[in-house]
Amino acid sequence: MTLRFFGDTALLTGRTMRHVTRSLDTILTVAIMPIVLMLLFVYVFGGAIRTGSPHYVNYLLPGILLITIGMGISYTAFRLFTDMQNGIFERFQSMPIARSSVLWAHVLTSVVANLISLALVVLVALLMGFRSGAGAPAWLAVTGILVVFTLALTWLAVVAGLTAKTPDGAGAFSYPLVFLPFISSAFVPTDTMPAPVRAFADNQPVTSIVDTIRDLFAQQPVHAGVWTALAWCLGILIVAYALAMAAYRRRIASS
Repeated sequence: MTLRFFGDTALLTGRTMRHVTRSLDTILTVAIMPIVLMLLFVYVFGGAIRTGSPHYVNYLLPGILLITIGMGISYTAFRLFTDMQNGIFERFQSMPIARSSVLWAHVLTSVVANLISLALVVLVALLMGFRSGAGAPAWLAVTGILVVFTLALTWLAVVAGLTAKTPDGAGAFSYPLVFLPFISSAFVPTDTMPAPVRAFADNQPVTSIVDTIRDLFAQQPVHAGVWTALAWCLGILIVAYALAMAAYRRRIASS
């Protein structure tokens, strides 16, 4: 049964990846807006922002990476919604395949597509002057955090794709996720914010994740915040996965 699940997931992931490779403009579109934000904040607002970092792009990049993921998952919800509307899921149900592999194919495709978009953003950041003396272990740790964060948000996208009534509704759920980094330490230190806003910023998931990635890039000791960041990522992942599977079972039962 396990081998069948992995085989079916690999086969269906190949299908969804072909859809992505045939429309590479999707990946470019996901990367363009974060890159524009990065250019805007570094070259227009950066001179007026005091973060304690000599290069604002170094401070800014972790938050931009999370925004990139937030934008990327909206396409996952849209692709899943399209499959549901086209009757693809009903066809798969009539075949001898593991049912959850259909969802996992979309999730894994989302991870790969988002990693490509993230690589493009990092490349542009390097051209803008981003520098990090972090070694391979730190970069692997950053990649691991971003992958877990992507998985968590992608399963939220699966819920949206399964329950949305329109294509716009499937993608629109990601807007609050894209906006969340703006009320965090992604762009400015939270101690510059009014007390109520700071209280929210200090206790929402983006701040702990951004701070952890920033410390890893800067070769600074990673404090207890890394466990907070991982707890947020894993907590969202578990809840989103449970909600997605419940929504999938309801959708199958009603079809």
